[in-house]
This record gives sequence, structure tokens and C-alpha cells, in this order.
Amino acid sequence: MEIVAQTKSVRVSSRKVRLVADAIRKLSVQDAIKALEVIKNRGAYSLEKTLKSAIANAINNVQLSEETLFIKSIDVDNGSALKRFHASTRGRIHPYKRRSSHIRITLAVKSTNKVQAVKNKESASVTSKATTVKKWEEDK
Repeated sequence: MEIVAQTKSVRVSSRKVRLVADAIRKLSVQDAIKALEVIKNRGAYSLEKTLKSAIANAINNVQLSEETLFIKSIDVDNGSALKRFHASTRGRIHPYKRRSSHIRITLAVKSTNKVQAVKNKESASVTSKATTVKKWEEDK
């Protein structure tokens, strides 16, 4: 199951938001929130708001607990750019763009089946080793 939250036209350049997004990608939700609270960057604030929105979507709409969620993907795309200019000498201008970004966070549920399968394999290998040792001792 996937839970999605989007924020559009955030007035921070997508390049700056991607730097922060790379730091929290593939983390659990609690670890990502702790990291975003510490990071002093304009992009971190927007990512934190979007992540909290995705968590609220999971809790209210799908009745999932926060502990079972992890960040599956974070997509940061270019938004629209506002064209501006600096006045320069001799009647000239120097144009620049004030860039924006679109943020999309996808959360997924940690699968308990994989954890149980690993535990079952470990317990099966322990019991098979124990029976092998017993047979070896009986043969002595």
C-alpha cells in the first residue's frame, strides 16, 4: 500500500530541495522527521511539511500506524519559474529566474512477511543443526 502527499509551487529551487531529499531517502518516518528538524535549509522546511502531510494521510485515511511506515520515494520536480531582472548600468538589464519546485513523497508499509520469513529460516536452520548434532553424537 502506498500513501502519497504532494506540495506544488514551493518557492525554493528544486536543486536545493533535492540536496535535502537525498539525505532522508529510504529512512523510516521517525528518523526522517528528526533529521529534517535538525537540517537548517529552506528545502528542509518544505519537505518536513509534505512528510507530515503524508503521515496524516496514512493515519486518517488508511488507519495505519506511524511506526510501520517508511519513505519509498521522494520526487522533486521543477515548477514554474518567475522571470525577473536586475537593473544594470547604461540602461541594460540582467534577467534571472526565480525557480520553484513540486515535491511528491510516497510512503509504504514495512512488510512483516519478510521479517517473519527470515525468522522462520533462522529457526529452521537452528533446529536442523541441532538434529544433525544429535545424530552425530548417537553415531559415536
